[in-house]
Amino acid sequence: MFDALSSKFTDIFDRLGKKGVLSEGDVDSALREIRVALLEADVSLQVVKEFVSVVKEKSVGGEVLKSVTPGQMIIKIVFDELVEVFGPDNTSIDLQATPPVSIMMVGLQGVGKTTTSAKLAYKLTQDENKKLLLVSLDVARPAAQEQLSILAKEAGIRSLSAILGEQPVGIASRAMKVGVSEGYDIIVFDTAGRLAIDQELMRELSEIKNIVTPKETILVADALSGQDAVNTANEFNSNVGLTGVALTRVDGDSRGGAALSIRSSTGCPIKLMGVGEKLGDLENFDAERIAGRILGKGDIVGLVEKASQVIDETEAKKSAERALKGKFTLEDLGTQLSQVRKMGDMKGIMGMLPGIGKIKKQVADANIDDKMISHQEAIIFSMTPMERKNPKLLNGKRRKRIAAGSGTSVQEVNRLLKQHKQMAQMMKKMGKSGGISGLDASVMGQLNQNFGQFRG
Repeated sequence: MFDALSSKFTDIFDRLGKKGVLSEGDVDSALREIRVALLEADVSLQVVKEFVSVVKEKSVGGEVLKSVTPGQMIIKIVFDELVEVFGPDNTSIDLQATPPVSIMMVGLQGVGKTTTSAKLAYKLTQDENKKLLLVSLDVARPAAQEQLSILAKEAGIRSLSAILGEQPVGIASRAMKVGVSEGYDIIVFDTAGRLAIDQELMRELSEIKNIVTPKETILVADALSGQDAVNTANEFNSNVGLTGVALTRVDGDSRGGAALSIRSSTGCPIKLMGVGEKLGDLENFDAERIAGRILGKGDIVGLVEKASQVIDETEAKKSAERALKGKFTLEDLGTQLSQVRKMGDMKGIMGMLPGIGKIKKQVADANIDDKMISHQEAIIFSMTPMERKNPKLLNGKRRKRIAAGSGTSVQEVNRLLKQHKQMAQMMKKMGKSGGISGLDASVMGQLNQNFGQFRG
């Protein structure tokens, strides 16, 4: 998300940073580029006008232009204003109510509402350790209730059994009774959608809301729909009343206009982002971290959080201790590659790296993706256990055999071995300088393996 915007912002601020002294004309020129970049990212005109106006007022006022690092101070002003636009308030799901706490998921048909409902339920069971019930109120779309039931089983969560002919209001009422009698902490209601907003849908949602009295009413909106998502949010907010928004398909949206416009247009915070197809691919929306990504600062906190979900801390510490002593083997590398794949889509991971925008051409030329990781794993697993422990055994004949066995080329095998050597050297240097934690060493090792080629 925000790939195009981040790339343009990086270019703009790189030019500002190279100037020791900035004039008001320099600021005006940069703000014109920022304005165009935001409009091209499908941010609403009103939001763009207000954003640029505030940034200009703060940038040309006071002592900013006379400071030692005016470029950096303007970047800080833009960062702070991005956080303000996204909403600096707490965007976590509010569960402060008498159980069972009800959460209503609303939205148009086809935006991923059912999948997001299941993802949210899974997230709350994992993060909050809550007893949760999933309920489908969609009796109009064929197999909607069955779809939620299948997703619930995959997540290890109970879904309310469907009764033939029962209508949404009746289902909601029954669900609340089950929630109370069986001691559920949270009930997530997946409501019906329509291809377009109509009064019948709004009446139905209002009736359901009166019965379940939700603590949260979350609009599920497709990030790829841009300003349409903003218009939809305004309609639902005025008719039903929203407490937050969940943006889906964020991983496929390079512009990000919807995210930048929704909070300003509706007053409703973005609370969740769908960043992939798996049940675990739902993240809390964090304004500061998203602003950091846009300005090329990356999101190391988010990266480590992703890693912590798939990396065994005990095993990571053992691996890191070996690596920091200069005993990092290809066996260890193979384990780390498997962990990288579990972290999710490579493009999404790369977007969290600081300064990634500055090497976008190298990244594109290197074709770094999930397929490349699979090839590297195949190369390692085509080696014998002895070869993985001692790379010095890998002469030309052995490398040809490994390339044939993994369906790759000798050049790819050589490249992997070179990167492994660089990685082992880096980890050994870390050990001499005092070392880092097992988890951090594992994460840094993985990133060095996949992006070390940019250093030659």
